[in-house]
Amino acid sequence: MPRKHRKNHRNTNELQERYKTRKWRGRAAKLAGASRFCMGAAWRAPKDRDVEKVAELVQGVKDLGLQTCATLGMLEPHQALMLRDAGLDYYNHNLDSAPDFYGDIIHTRLYEDRLRTLEHVREAGIKVCCGGIVGMGETRLQRAGLVAELANLDPAPDSVPVNQLVRIEGTPLADAEPVDPFEVVRVIAAARITMPASRVRLSAGRRTLDEGVQALCFMAGANSIFYGDKLLVTGNPDAQQDRRLLARLDLPVSADLSNASLDTAP
Repeated sequence: MPRKHRKNHRNTNELQERYKTRKWRGRAAKLAGASRFCMGAAWRAPKDRDVEKVAELVQGVKDLGLQTCATLGMLEPHQALMLRDAGLDYYNHNLDSAPDFYGDIIHTRLYEDRLRTLEHVREAGIKVCCGGIVGMGETRLQRAGLVAELANLDPAPDSVPVNQLVRIEGTPLADAEPVDPFEVVRVIAAARITMPASRVRLSAGRRTLDEGVQALCFMAGANSIFYGDKLLVTGNPDAQQDRRLLARLDLPVSADLSNASLDTAP
């Protein structure tokens, strides 16, 4: 019995430390002008106890006056409701690729699993953040297929992150051929045309794009960027550098910065 007590005590202390860290980062994001804060975990599918802990974190961030977003993997209906009841505003769950390319890249879950999670999130009344990755070896036609799949979700996602593959040593795609940056621009333009009401977010891999290409992305229809130190395991450009670029482009900024995301005003 004492051993069990000590174990629970350690778990409680761990949760408290995580809670303090998230709240500290939330305060820092708010001071930087943020209105939304994103929390992520690399789970395939969280257990109920994991969701309970995240729900506490969501409530803590909401107490700071920030909108909340989370990406935790596949969810069951009751887990989506738990997050909704905690005050979660957005849930991110990407399709990653077109259906006909998906099986060549991902083997840990089915495409239908992803669609099912998105359905659970929508039914719980949480806003959907859903996009994909460019540069995994797919064809241009398959990139168009990804955009079509996203646009045909009912309704279309509230925000659409467009990620460029970040090649990380030791991963299966570490030696993948770099994608032409203009392909990212094309995907953003297609997303803007097919999903006119969605936020099209220039996301992971942005650090590898020079300012000229990023400017083209904005002109093509991107009206949001991830803003902050890290996007899961990959770095983002410096926040002040982002603001200087947007100022040079005369793009007005609305305060929607999460983990942060920064949205240009329409």
